[in-house]
Amino acid sequence: MPSVDRRRFLQMAGGAAAAAMLQPSIARATTIAPASRTKSINDVEHIVVLMQENRSFDHYFGTMRGVRGFGDPHPALLHSGKDVWHQPAPLGAEILPFRPAEPGARDLSLTFIQDLDHSWNGTHAAFAGGRYDGWIGSKGPTTMAHLARPDMPFQYALADAFTVCDSYFCGMLGPTDTNRYYMWTGWDGNDRKGGGPVVDNDELGYDWTTYPQRLQQAGISWKVYQDIGTGLDAGGSWGYDKDPYIGNYGDNSLLYFNAYRTAKAGSPLYQAARTGTNSQAGEGFFDQLAADVRGGRLPQVSYVVAPEAYSEHPSWPVGYGAWYTARVLDALTSNTDVWAKTALFITFDENDGFFDHVVPPFPNVGSLQGDSTVSTENEFFNGVPGTAGGKGGVPGNFGLGIRVPMLVVSPWSRGGWACSEVFDHTSIIRFMEKRFGVHEPNITPWRRAVCGDLTSAFDFTGDQKAVPNLPNTDGYRPTLRLPNPIGFIPIPPLGGAVPRQEPGTRPSRTLGYRLAADYSIEGGRLRLDLRNTGSLGAVFQVRSATLPGAPLSYTVGAGHQLTPSWAVGAYDVQVHGPNGFYRRFAANAAAQPIRVGFAANDALDSVRLDFDLTGGHTGDLTAIVADAYGKTRRIRLKPAQQQSITVSSGERGGWYDLAVTVVELPDFAAQYAGRLDGAGRRTSDPQLGRPSPARASG
Repeated sequence: MPSVDRRRFLQMAGGAAAAAMLQPSIARATTIAPASRTKSINDVEHIVVLMQENRSFDHYFGTMRGVRGFGDPHPALLHSGKDVWHQPAPLGAEILPFRPAEPGARDLSLTFIQDLDHSWNGTHAAFAGGRYDGWIGSKGPTTMAHLARPDMPFQYALADAFTVCDSYFCGMLGPTDTNRYYMWTGWDGNDRKGGGPVVDNDELGYDWTTYPQRLQQAGISWKVYQDIGTGLDAGGSWGYDKDPYIGNYGDNSLLYFNAYRTAKAGSPLYQAARTGTNSQAGEGFFDQLAADVRGGRLPQVSYVVAPEAYSEHPSWPVGYGAWYTARVLDALTSNTDVWAKTALFITFDENDGFFDHVVPPFPNVGSLQGDSTVSTENEFFNGVPGTAGGKGGVPGNFGLGIRVPMLVVSPWSRGGWACSEVFDHTSIIRFMEKRFGVHEPNITPWRRAVCGDLTSAFDFTGDQKAVPNLPNTDGYRPTLRLPNPIGFIPIPPLGGAVPRQEPGTRPSRTLGYRLAADYSIEGGRLRLDLRNTGSLGAVFQVRSATLPGAPLSYTVGAGHQLTPSWAVGAYDVQVHGPNGFYRRFAANAAAQPIRVGFAANDALDSVRLDFDLTGGHTGDLTAIVADAYGKTRRIRLKPAQQQSITVSSGERGGWYDLAVTVVELPDFAAQYAGRLDGAGRRTSDPQLGRPSPARASG
């Protein structure tokens, strides 16, 4: 196959400057102080979005230090009783996450790993009504493949230098276009007006209003930075070119809306969405972006769209994406005054077919059971597309979609932070809403309750000054023009075990979650008291092999409460919430002489367990309290005497994890885990990088 000659490469890279080392200019991004006139979001004058293609969070960052990855101490349990890592495969086998063996002498950063199914139907089959056990059957064994720091040193170093969001989900359980509609319009045409909803890459022409149109009407400047390929029109397939090294890969999904397709040359919509660099004429991908930055003309909102080969879409190598991302950052930092007022969001439209272990929050719609204190209107697809000729699919919830990476790169997000608030693609619009005051009515009430606005990923009052060592990416430049790369198909190892996550913590943003989940037994019924006294809405996932209809979803808006109950005998129930919130309650309802209560004191960074013997029990009981961050305690409980223990969480970054068992009651268990968001220093969960009990395939 022909190589990319020097002239061709310099055209793609942006002239002779591309041959220079980029390390100094990228490292400069971490040394430029923010423009802090107001010490608020109003200091952000430029918002830039680089949305790449098709990678899940675990696939990229599951081994990274201080994020909710492979070291998660409380993964969801499958109906088999095993944790979610043990995905069932044919003939009774199972496949766990694995790092592919390097093919030949090439490293994984430049390996073309196969593309997987990422359709609406296929992703719903993996989601499996929240049971989350259909990944192998719908995606194939490669779904469990993951990468690590040696395979993508630039991306890991960028996360270590700035802020990584480890609870960011794509917009819906579907493919590229539909997820990009969430980023550009707030939804998928869910109300069946304007040609939506859409669950495939149909690209038939739609008429609901996009957010850039609202920005333009409000006088907010915006632009899509892209290469035109052979034309940003129907004849040029809207930028999706046969040559994967030019064009926009069809990822400027604004061009699937009729308002843009019919825009006249020279009009504001045309200029902002249908112009770009012409690499075929010798122009570099980044020439216009760099010129606008250096000239002080960067719009208030910018979207950057890569050609196919640099989009990180499988089978394309992650190294090509690192090369492209480094040069976007190089262009943005070429003017220190502009970068001091810029926020760059780097994320991915969807997960391709790659597994992620965090079951996404979902509303109680269709066959998904539960309850919600906020409206779930327009969160269910009935299986019928909104445009004639469009592809339908199985009925189901639109989202949230699978968890994907999100890096927040800005002068206000330096320092290697983690932010664990729940976000999705609509959160990008929410951040723009917060900054510019332009409301997007397409975002549903459920999304607004559950997903944040990304402001918690920033510290507009502080000034982090750490300077990282960001690897140079020149070695990732394409050397062969492979128009249709054949994807490497990795072979899972025999047996297998859950991968080890890097040890250590990272500083973590304080969040507005104040959640509680308590239990009681009354008349043979298990009752859960799900309370939210914080400023953020939350989804409680109730998972159990003993409750009918589980898993169940309970959306509790800020200041709200739900109290579901079930007739039970023996029960074992797990409750999952955001940022590591976890509860487990197990016992036999007919013989439960003990109740364990829980109270949190955010101001004092402490939690308390209260023990009561109930039902006229006359004998002593022995409670064992295992503290995942401290010592195990043995408590002798006596009838008619309430006993309590208090545990401080301040020196643990706010984290607590207390598991109670009773020697005389082998069926009893109560566990409380999560984080208090008081005034002290918060970190990621210290358990994430610890050696965990062997969780091997068996």
